[in-house]
Amino acid sequence: MTVVAPAGIRFHQGSLVVPAGAVHTTPLGYDRDSVPIGAPLPLAASAELVHRLSGCGEIVVAFEGKLGDSLLALSGVRAVLDWLRLRSVRVAVRAVGQYAGLIARTGLITQPQATPPNGWRAVIGDRTGIEAHGSEAAVSLVLDPAAPPCWSSDGRAHPDLPARHYLALERRLGIRLPDTAPFAPTLTTGPNNLVEELRSVGWLGGLTIAAITATSWPERKDYTAQRYIELAEHIAEAQQAQARLLLIGGNPGDGLRITMEAPRRHVQVLRLDGMATDRLADLFPHCHLIVGNDTGLTHLAAMAQGQNGSSPPVIGLYARHSHGKWRTGLLHHHALATDLSDRMHQGDLCPVRDAIAPDTNIHMDAFPPAALAQVCLDLLNGVRR
Repeated sequence: MTVVAPAGIRFHQGSLVVPAGAVHTTPLGYDRDSVPIGAPLPLAASAELVHRLSGCGEIVVAFEGKLGDSLLALSGVRAVLDWLRLRSVRVAVRAVGQYAGLIARTGLITQPQATPPNGWRAVIGDRTGIEAHGSEAAVSLVLDPAAPPCWSSDGRAHPDLPARHYLALERRLGIRLPDTAPFAPTLTTGPNNLVEELRSVGWLGGLTIAAITATSWPERKDYTAQRYIELAEHIAEAQQAQARLLLIGGNPGDGLRITMEAPRRHVQVLRLDGMATDRLADLFPHCHLIVGNDTGLTHLAAMAQGQNGSSPPVIGLYARHSHGKWRTGLLHHHALATDLSDRMHQGDLCPVRDAIAPDTNIHMDAFPPAALAQVCLDLLNGVRR
């Protein structure tokens, strides 16, 4: 499918293959396609890491930081577990912390949590999680989003964070692991009371659009509720249908707040603030389209898989940061990016970390609702141009 973006911004499909020569990459050091699964790599493994992980009877997965960083790092957990399975090392795996319920939905927690550990314990997570849970660990693996580079192998770049984490650990562990792109795990979903209530009153029937209003950087990443409403109005008018717009906010610690706004001509608007992430994961597959900035709930929406194995298209809006790095790599997780975001992607740069254009005034107003609506309509209608 070819989707045409308005001038000044570009649409990047989730299935886009990025040639290694088009972006700044670090060679993986071997051609993955030529190395059989389970075979040693032509690189020396990290001997101490291999020694300690081999003696572990328990893996603790501990993330306590940002939701998006945590979700995108779960491929690193998958890499370690894939390596242990290839070596026939049996371990108990459990998740702790605020994201334990979501992590359990990935299928990574394969052993009963009550299984008594044998030998050493390994803790895998972010710095905050390891500080909280890794004091007695024989080995701790920090999955820092700033650490792994954009790898290249077989003429292809692997810019998304799940690929970076997985391949970085494959190199350190010294064995060709089984997973291939996309490396991000998906989250199983199911019914819950709120989803059933919304369905019973007609909020999940017809054309349903979810818009992520939550953001960790409001002054630069807030598309605003009003722009999302305008976007939904354009889509509904073009589809000649009544649209239901779910405005998804954050701060689950403040409790769930549901507010119905005055209906527009073509759109009914429902605000959902403070909804728990596990309930949101169950809700997203019931939508026809999801739009948000590059924030944790947008990544959650992309990773939430419907009970029939399908997922709605998800569009991330990238004004400043690399659209290639800050994405799941899943086929239905698309990006709409400014020229600055494209340059950050091409050079594998960060405007904050590398102090590249830190004071630029390129924000969410780069995506006019009418132009964004046309991209959304192309996805909804499967348009080829």
